[in-house]
Amino acid sequence: MRLVDKLKLFERQLVFMKWGNSEGYGRINYVGHDFLEFEIFDTDELEYTDKLLINAQLILEVVIKGSDIARILAEYSASLPEHNKDNIQF
Repeated sequence: MRLVDKLKLFERQLVFMKWGNSEGYGRINYVGHDFLEFEIFDTDELEYTDKLLINAQLILEVVIKGSDIARILAEYSASLPEHNKDNIQF
């Protein structure tokens, strides 16, 4: 099984990736035949900033689960505004 085939299972999920001489947290938006679309997540601002197209041959490491990813998801979830249950309209 090739790496791009395996990464298709993790589209739309937050991961940590090393490619070329860069690294960062982000979301894999799309996995093509020889590239992937990666949206960088700024851990300080808790928002997605840049979108990259990365040649699949440049990918060195992908972390799909771990304590760092869980921590970032928890911080992002805590920053979301709470909805008032009384104001919900159906």
